[in-house]
Amino acid sequence: MMKQLILAAFVFLSVPLAYSQEADKQQPDSQMVYKTLGDIELKLDLFNPEGHKPSDKRPAIIFFFGGGWTSGAPSQFHPQAAHLASRGIVAICADYRVKSRHDTTPVECVKDGKSAVRWVRQHAEELGIDPKKILAGGGSAGGHVAAATAFTGFEEQGEDLKVSSQPAALVLFNPVYDNGPKGYGHKRVKDYWQKISPMHNIGKTTPPTIVFFGSKDKFVSVSTAEKYKQLMEKSGRRCDLHIYKDQPHGFFNNKKKQYFKKTVDEMDKFLVSLGYLKEKK
Repeated sequence: MMKQLILAAFVFLSVPLAYSQEADKQQPDSQMVYKTLGDIELKLDLFNPEGHKPSDKRPAIIFFFGGGWTSGAPSQFHPQAAHLASRGIVAICADYRVKSRHDTTPVECVKDGKSAVRWVRQHAEELGIDPKKILAGGGSAGGHVAAATAFTGFEEQGEDLKVSSQPAALVLFNPVYDNGPKGYGHKRVKDYWQKISPMHNIGKTTPPTIVFFGSKDKFVSVSTAEKYKQLMEKSGRRCDLHIYKDQPHGFFNNKKKQYFKKTVDEMDKFLVSLGYLKEKK
């Protein structure tokens, strides 16, 4: 399946996207190709703060969509991205390879996640981003991808590994971050689960993390989420865990519902506490 890798860093394509009156700020300002493999082009949807310039050095966040490493689309996190852009962060929604479209495994998902963070860091100057303030976020399997960018392993061949793919902080929405024998998707990753499971790779350099779960999530139990928090704190790392009573997997998605606002508000507070956002007046 893998064909010769051609990094889009040498192409740096930017495709402006037209706004429609109906779409308003839910549409990205531009798209950029960050990775090309054969005839596959993987793109980033960029949401820029008002008046953003390449000379700026703003924080950035890269979101990865959910879908069980099998399906999904970057548009899932357009609402969160639009919100953070309105607050002054360059917000990016990344495409990555999935089984339904590319016949890939979770390994390729993680490779693409790491490539996206690395590419944005390599092009921080052109994008008006502070390379030291690149964050990652995502939901479900996308939360797994975001978390997995924080530790080594599964790097794309041909990339400059001197450029770090580790984000400065993580924003995770019901992530499937335990892939151990009793965790999510173990059968799909059983030959390499210890290398790809975020819960089993927590260490002293794991970024500060905020996590959102519903108490009725059928894929990840509350006890698993609490264990992750305990392991993080045991390693001296920050992990803010928010559990929402009686909510299912994906409860945060609907922009019209109260839990979208609740999670976005907590995300804001977390980013303010780390110095990536200014407190709302």
